[in-house]
Amino acid sequence: MNVITTTPDLRSLCETLGAADFVTVDTEFLREQTFWPQLCLIQLAGPGGEAVVDPMAGGLDLAPFYELMGNERVTKVFHAARQDIEIVVGKAGIVPTPVFDTQVAAMVCGFGESISYVNLVKKINGADIDKSSRFTDWSRRPLSEKQLDYALGDVTHLRDVYIHLRTELGKSGRAKWLEEEMSILTNPSTYDTAPENAWQRLKLRVKGRKSLAVLIELAAWRERLAQSQDVPRGRILRDDALYDIANQMPSTTDALGQLRTLSDGFARSSRAKDIIDVVKAGLARDPKSLPKVERAEALSAEATATLELLKVLLKSAAAEHGVAPRIIADSDDLEQLATLEEPDILALTGWRRSLFGEAALKLKRGELALTLVKGEVRAVPTNIGE
Repeated sequence: MNVITTTPDLRSLCETLGAADFVTVDTEFLREQTFWPQLCLIQLAGPGGEAVVDPMAGGLDLAPFYELMGNERVTKVFHAARQDIEIVVGKAGIVPTPVFDTQVAAMVCGFGESISYVNLVKKINGADIDKSSRFTDWSRRPLSEKQLDYALGDVTHLRDVYIHLRTELGKSGRAKWLEEEMSILTNPSTYDTAPENAWQRLKLRVKGRKSLAVLIELAAWRERLAQSQDVPRGRILRDDALYDIANQMPSTTDALGQLRTLSDGFARSSRAKDIIDVVKAGLARDPKSLPKVERAEALSAEATATLELLKVLLKSAAAEHGVAPRIIADSDDLEQLATLEEPDILALTGWRRSLFGEAALKLKRGELALTLVKGEVRAVPTNIGE
């Protein structure tokens, strides 16, 4: 087992891997007790070798690894890449590119919705991965040989998976489909942690514009505090408490203490006055500075029926073309399709429009009908419009 613990060894490994056209990458991290993920292990493999890198080794400089991640001549291969890339962005300010996410590629190639790494390896390589080390505390040292073997397997099998999926995409002419998805993964805005945008990850359970203003200010305050203290957001204030404060808009610490979502004695804490100041800042905001938020409304009976038909059509189109339904359209896309004339959604662009979007619009206009042919759903033209 090659475990890298020194900077010269890491540089040598990254130079070797950087000479190839791709490298498979995985990370192990902890973030249950922190805001920023604690990087515990890095696994790397390529045509020329593989190794486990120990970021917790004293004196190890990860600069060679980040240089490899920034090398645009080398494709970085991940499985379910989002969190791995997020770590690189947070630690080095680098968005790895180009990227190949085997989980997304598998959906394009018809392996189903969000297939796990273990199942994908089994289907492509026929290999069974021992999952007994899956819940390892990767921050503890020393790690056993069994744990290290398990970790390294996350990238060694991935080489064969990548080559297989890349070949399949080439044969089917669907490589461009994957590129569209990867452009989202490699967009820096995907990893934006600016406190002023923290409200966007919340469910907008607010009663009006004033409550929205308070919620935006509260979310930014919590985000700044969580980042500076490196603790989970919920350690500062839980989401349900954010919603409660935003809706009740307490103007004193005594009023704050009456909220059921806060613990007894919270009104006497050092944060209580800060929260009252944040509430006042939210109420003082110019309404014109607030973002426009479309409030969800209950679907009409007609829209509900249309939505159900669109779900059936989506499953049919996905099955016909061997693509996971979710990569064509998600539930929000379908709802917009059911309620708007021609919404601005991915499902109505590019290859998605050819596979599903155009038929969805025709179904809404009554130009297509759904029927069963030998137990399979088929879309057939109607006489409407002739």
